[in-house]
Order: sequence, then C-alpha cells, then structure tokens
Amino acid sequence: MSVSNLTATAQDYLKMIWSATEWSASPITVGAMAERIGVKPSTVSDGIRRLAKQGLVSHAPYGSIELTPAGREHAVAMVRRHRLLETFLVQVLGYGWDEVHDEAEVLEHAVSDTMITRIDELLEHPTRDPHGDPIPSPGDLPHPPEGAQLAAVDPHLPVKITRISDADPDMLRYFAELGLTPDTQLTVRAHRPYADITTIHLNDRAVDVDLSSSAAEAIWVIAS
Repeated sequence: MSVSNLTATAQDYLKMIWSATEWSASPITVGAMAERIGVKPSTVSDGIRRLAKQGLVSHAPYGSIELTPAGREHAVAMVRRHRLLETFLVQVLGYGWDEVHDEAEVLEHAVSDTMITRIDELLEHPTRDPHGDPIPSPGDLPHPPEGAQLAAVDPHLPVKITRISDADPDMLRYFAELGLTPDTQLTVRAHRPYADITTIHLNDRAVDVDLSSSAAEAIWVIAS
C-alpha cells in the first residue's frame, strides 16, 4: 500500500512519530503529540488506535508510541516527500529556507508518488534538504550525518555546519543574516553558560559572533 492511500492525519501522525526520534533517543507519547498538534490527548489516542489496527504503530497504554516496520516505511516516505518538496521550493521556486516548512506540510499530502519521483529526478537526487536534514532514497531510511550540537562542541575545534533545525523560522532568518548555513566553517571560541552565550568565530569572514544557548543547540556540526 502506498502512503498516498492513508489519510492526511495518519500521514502526519506517522511522520511526527518518526521525526520525534530521528535526532533524539526519547520516544514520543500521546501527550507530547497532542501538545505539538494543539489538540486534546483523547483525539490523538483515537488516531493512534486506528493506526494500531492498521498495523502501523504499537502503543502500550500510557506508554510510548513506536512504529512497526510498515509504519516506519510510510513515515519515511512522508519524510522523503517533505524534504524533497522543501528542496524544490528553494532551488526551483526561489523560496527562502525559512518559508518552506509550512508550504511543504500542505503539499506533501497532495502530491503523487510519480510527482515526487519527477521532482527527485529534476533536482538530480539531492541527499539533504536546505536545512541539512538527510533525504532518504526510495525505500531506505535516512542516514543522519554524524555530528553534535554546537552547544556541546569543545572550544578551539574547527567544525563545519551539517544541519540546522527548521523549528523556528525567525531563528532561520537570523542565521541567514549571520551567514550560518550548512557547510559554513567556524570555530567555537568559548561557552559561557552563566551568560547563556556561545562565542563562535566565522572562519571565512574572520569575525566573532555570540549565540544564545537555544541558537547553539539548533546547529549541528562535524569536525572539519
């Protein structure tokens, strides 16, 4: 069964369950899902029960929610759709990287598998979206790039940005103004937790920038 045969709500739930654990080891719960969506927990519980009857999730009462192999396949298909659409909107239609998330959230439910294949071919099979998140190949799981949050990197180690969280469009616009995008080379000068500041040095511009802890936690880097 294609992921297109699922309802938009089922698609959203599966993608949310997958995305919650892609960058974290903590499984997601009904309460956490309800808070993210802005609905009552009972509404999410009803949706999870329907997914469980379809063999797409497993859920112990009051416990965490896990995807079955079939559920994981559909969830990753939705992740692939979303990230390819974000890439298409930026590269072809000229959207800013801070504008694409909500657009892709709408479009991902309407496009066909054929259209996604054509977009992938047009973009020459990109491996990551504008924010650095990996785009899985058809039928495969995404392979997150190695790395760590900037907030946890030792000072004086040259690093390269590999991923930036797209959770906050305002923060993305701020990062763009600073020139912080995937592949940017930088060095951590110092972490000052009591001041809530991480100071970084942008190698290409030879300037220092102070970031808040939330900003430093939104950036993932690897040694360069």
